[in-house]
Amino acid sequence: MRSGVIAQKIGMTRVYTDEGEHVPVTVLRMENCQVVAQRTVEKNGYAAVQLGVGTAKVKNVTKPERGQFAAATVEPKVKVAEFRVSPENMLDVGSEITASHFVSGQRVDVTGTTVGKGFQGVMKRHNFGGGRATHGNSVSHRSHGSTGQRQDPGKVFKGKKMAGHMGQTRVTTQNVEVVSTDADRGLILLRGAVPGSKGAWILVRDAVKTAAPANLPMPAALRAKSEGAI
Repeated sequence: MRSGVIAQKIGMTRVYTDEGEHVPVTVLRMENCQVVAQRTVEKNGYAAVQLGVGTAKVKNVTKPERGQFAAATVEPKVKVAEFRVSPENMLDVGSEITASHFVSGQRVDVTGTTVGKGFQGVMKRHNFGGGRATHGNSVSHRSHGSTGQRQDPGKVFKGKKMAGHMGQTRVTTQNVEVVSTDADRGLILLRGAVPGSKGAWILVRDAVKTAAPANLPMPAALRAKSEGAI
């Protein structure tokens, strides 16, 4: 099990294959994705690495976080996330992961927070068909209709599809294809859409339901001290 990465969603565009077919892609950008802490079996009971991305102002970082970043000798990070890894794939603190951590054609699982839609009705939120336009219907064209039964059971069951808050939830999209990567610019291009708004932080991991390619860099694609990727 390898570590995942934290990337920022830039937006969507399209690329063309050699056959002339256009492929819609989501562009993710990795910026200073470094290991800021380790979790070991001996000390914590499990193996994981804590990654941080971006550069935060010191005034916006709490004192405990400042101490953690100082101990790791890395700049304060905007976003921090933890990834489970196998003990043999543990990464050293301070190591920087590049975009070549993934390869073209690989399948990944993408986690993000969906775009918030606010309070929405059942037609938008649950794809209800709505009421009749005429024949006695005057104020219930987009309402959800009955929500319960009679005196028995005399209540509305939990989970009933009704109007309410839509979006702004944590969602994982599985088996998303990696179209290409650009280690120099820190870009990852994924086929199709992924959850999250523009500028949101996205977690990208190796797919759990698809076998990993044999040419994956192990334990990770790390940036060398001479700015070259290994």
